[in-house]
Amino acid sequence: MNFKKLISFATLALAAMACDVAQEKPTEYSSPMEMPTYNGKDLGVHYTPKATTFKVWSPVAEAARVIFYDKDLKSTAVSESKMKHGENGVWVLVEEGDLEGKYYTFQLKVNGEWLKETPGIYAKAVGCNGMRGQVIDFEKTNPEGWETDKKPELKSSQDIVIYELHVRDMTIHPSSGSSYPGKFLGLAETGTRSPEGEKTGIDHLKELGVTHVHLLPSFDYRSVDESRLDEPQFNWGYDPQNYNVPEGSYSTNPHDGTTRVKEFKQMVKALHDNGIRVIMDVVYNHTFDTENSNFNNEVPKYYYRLREDGSYSDASACGNETASELPMMRKYMIESVLHWVNEYHVDGFRFDLMGIHDVETMNQIAAAVKKVDPTIFVYGEGWTASDSPLPIDQRGVKANVPKLVGVAAFSDEIRDGIKGSWSGHKEKGFASGKEGLAESIKFGVVAATKHDQIDYQKVNYTDVPWANEPSQTINYVSCHDNHTLLDKLKEANEEASMEELIAMHKLSNAIVLTTQGVSFLHAGVDMLRTKSGVENSYNSPDSINQILWNWKAENREVFDYYQGLIAVRKAHPAFRMPTTEMIQQHLRFIETGDELLVNYAIEGNANGDSAAKIVVFYNGSAEDKQIEIPEGKWKVLINGQSASSEGVGELNGGKNRMKKRSVLVLARD
Repeated sequence: MNFKKLISFATLALAAMACDVAQEKPTEYSSPMEMPTYNGKDLGVHYTPKATTFKVWSPVAEAARVIFYDKDLKSTAVSESKMKHGENGVWVLVEEGDLEGKYYTFQLKVNGEWLKETPGIYAKAVGCNGMRGQVIDFEKTNPEGWETDKKPELKSSQDIVIYELHVRDMTIHPSSGSSYPGKFLGLAETGTRSPEGEKTGIDHLKELGVTHVHLLPSFDYRSVDESRLDEPQFNWGYDPQNYNVPEGSYSTNPHDGTTRVKEFKQMVKALHDNGIRVIMDVVYNHTFDTENSNFNNEVPKYYYRLREDGSYSDASACGNETASELPMMRKYMIESVLHWVNEYHVDGFRFDLMGIHDVETMNQIAAAVKKVDPTIFVYGEGWTASDSPLPIDQRGVKANVPKLVGVAAFSDEIRDGIKGSWSGHKEKGFASGKEGLAESIKFGVVAATKHDQIDYQKVNYTDVPWANEPSQTINYVSCHDNHTLLDKLKEANEEASMEELIAMHKLSNAIVLTTQGVSFLHAGVDMLRTKSGVENSYNSPDSINQILWNWKAENREVFDYYQGLIAVRKAHPAFRMPTTEMIQQHLRFIETGDELLVNYAIEGNANGDSAAKIVVFYNGSAEDKQIEIPEGKWKVLINGQSASSEGVGELNGGKNRMKKRSVLVLARD
């Protein structure tokens, strides 16, 4: 790659035209790695009542300025101030006076031309649609009690049960009973009820028993026009614009940066107060815009990976991919997540297309956030959307999870093993009676760790255990991507009755919640959520994406079942063993000779469990099965109909009949 051809620099004559603020002549760099690295932690905007400091890094710029506005949209500049060139490519302005509430943009001159205005990649507050930054006093954004905000207790990563939700989906329908439909404050409300009297919103999450909510992108994204919120608009949010700012459409006033910040904090505090931690879905792997992104309006093409011909590489399948291995991109990502941790008390991060990021960057991110709070949970998608120039052995993909420290990845092996291929809509899985997937189910049971009873050659998508420890594996069967679980089961089992579909549905997440590792649920799965068969609903209307809270009353048996599954998992630490060694020591599979019947036992009061032995059966067949239960009297914790930590009945050892498409979990003290 000839980086000189991508960024040409001003001539000495052009530099002289801006003599008082310009570099004498910007240095020419043959590659981005040659550019100076700035190690300070003060890029962006830092406010005090007496003066505000503006800093931007752009070693290729000839000049830089800050432009001030009284309004965030459709107004002309009221003034502008020239920035001074400092060390290591940083431009600085100290503007005297109290600027609180003022809007601003940076503008940089490169190759003799002024680039487009930008709020700056380090912007922490913006106006409507994120085009202009805003100077705010963060001390005024803290809700009542923020200084004493206390994270819910978390003893081990294996204790986590994640509920992935979209801020708007949870409360936008009137049946949620929310006073702030579709907003951060909607997720901060308690006491909301559906017309049928069922708990909704935060009370629903608490009733279900999940430990963490995973918020789909809630930073400032581009595709929703915040100036037209009275019109129907929707997007998942995987189109980043300002990474360090809450999304304006989820606030009650997108024009005011203080409002966005305060309301996000109110949501976090309300969730914490109700025993629920908060995970942010972050999308550092690409930007919504490429040529006119904030990144490119500061240092053209520096922050992106490029092909040999100078074009943008595209492992994100969104037009570009960022270059996490470059020092200033790595620095940016680390400082960004630390901002969300320190300013917003966020408890975890899910990295979209983590395979685009390099292993070293992911390890440094995990180390940085865990230095603040060791219980912060970091995980991501261990794949890319397409190929990347980043060498495979450096990518944050599943195969490289053993190189990651304190970082987990999703297991698509158990996901598609249970329900069938994500891409083959008609393809069945173990839960709908397809043979040949037992080893993939077993792979999930031990959370992708090494176990001598698994034939890895028969596991889908991998032939090796890729997790060092169970905390590095997210077991799940559905998420926002692709069909909801119910819609997938309908697609693959057109002949099945609703009763049969519900049995498959319950079996699917009964498997997930009785495996080792970290459990993950898609919002609404506990109420048989449907998107009317729409597979990729990223910009579908509310009519497709919203949670209809009448589902909870109509499917109360299913909700109670999911609630019981979570309660059983919480009551029995044997399902939450912290080490591979412990799993190898205590968990043994029992050969059934049947591809649709998986059986395993956990013995020896594993992980301090009160049960001396737990026996688990998964029957994916459309037929009842005869099973052999070890001798003695057993408490039934889970069967095809019910689940309870107190037990749902008793069974004696010996030959028993097991219902079709069901799970059976037995315990004995």
